Amino acid sequence: MQKGEKGGARRIGWLVLVAALAVLAGWLFRPELGRLLGREEAQPRAVTARGDLAADEKSTIDLFEHSKDAVVFITTTQRVVEFWSRNAFTIPRGAGSGFLWDEKGHVVTNYHVIAGAAEARVRLSDGKEHVAALVGASPMHDLAVLRIDAKSERAPLPVGSSADLKVGQKVFAIGNPFGLDWTLTTGIVSALDRSLKGDDGAVIEHLIQTDAAINPGNSGGPLLDSAGRLIGVNTAIYSPSGASAGVGFAVPVDTVNRVVPQLIAKGRYLRPALGIEVDQRVNEYAAAHMDVKGVLVLRVRPGSGAQAAGLVAARVNPDGSFTPGDVITHVEGKAVESVQALLSRLDDFRPGDTVRLTLLRDGKEVEAAVMLQAEGAQAG
Repeated sequence: MQKGEKGGARRIGWLVLVAALAVLAGWLFRPELGRLLGREEAQPRAVTARGDLAADEKSTIDLFEHSKDAVVFITTTQRVVEFWSRNAFTIPRGAGSGFLWDEKGHVVTNYHVIAGAAEARVRLSDGKEHVAALVGASPMHDLAVLRIDAKSERAPLPVGSSADLKVGQKVFAIGNPFGLDWTLTTGIVSALDRSLKGDDGAVIEHLIQTDAAINPGNSGGPLLDSAGRLIGVNTAIYSPSGASAGVGFAVPVDTVNRVVPQLIAKGRYLRPALGIEVDQRVNEYAAAHMDVKGVLVLRVRPGSGAQAAGLVAARVNPDGSFTPGDVITHVEGKAVESVQALLSRLDDFRPGDTVRLTLLRDGKEVEAAVMLQAEGAQAG
């Protein structure tokens, strides 16, 4: 037999084998064979009655149903100019969350959600989308207020308190992680009074730490307690991978309730101030070379609350030497060892409040009561 004839015979053999296998498979799967093997007709199994939901499940469902309509989905765009044609067009920039603050169309979100955006759009739970206007922002608190031209019949979230939060109590976050709108996650308060440094180097203080899953897109959404009250605004996560690692942060509602009304009324936040000048670099030098723990008062502004309280500024002597004046060591009994810590403590109060300072003056500890004024409001 020639070589070509052998190859043809081999192919015919394979074809016969494949055909036989196909016939065998068809025979094996015939219904008649199933009956011969004892197979029976099958129906879906009966559903077992579930009974009542657990009390905590009912509570969580009720909380979500009553809160979700106050939560919004925010998308932003940025303007791009093509280099060669100089044509301007907009492209998607990012997405985040927010919530209705009142019935007038004000929406609260994070500053970083809308920072640098050319336009922001707010989508309500009924699917309607509105172009938003920026009312005001406070980068230091990572908060911003938008406004949409739609007086909603949806009730805003009830406002709670963050001063009395306890580690271990349940919390609930509603937002739009990765664009998956109106998502509920749950967890507990993991820690309180955390500090977090932003990409720009600014430090946000007094944050609530939670293990409720917070992911990109959750930013600006509400953090609620078990009564459905607003207790924080979800702002950031700590995660090497960029996804939730059980360490999320929220701006506490006491801060939100202090900052947002100013943003609505004035467009910006006026920090409560003592009426002094301070400098962190000078502070660090004094701490390293003069064994000073506190904030040096470098200048007292005329007409300020600090001047009225008799605070003493540092001075430079004719020979070029430096004589410290007052060193602020405590605000209302809480230690401050840096400029950032001092500003953070003062931010717990409002202009017009009087705060008690503990000062180091000529090696002796003294106290002074200073009335706070809005930053920039002092005379001189």
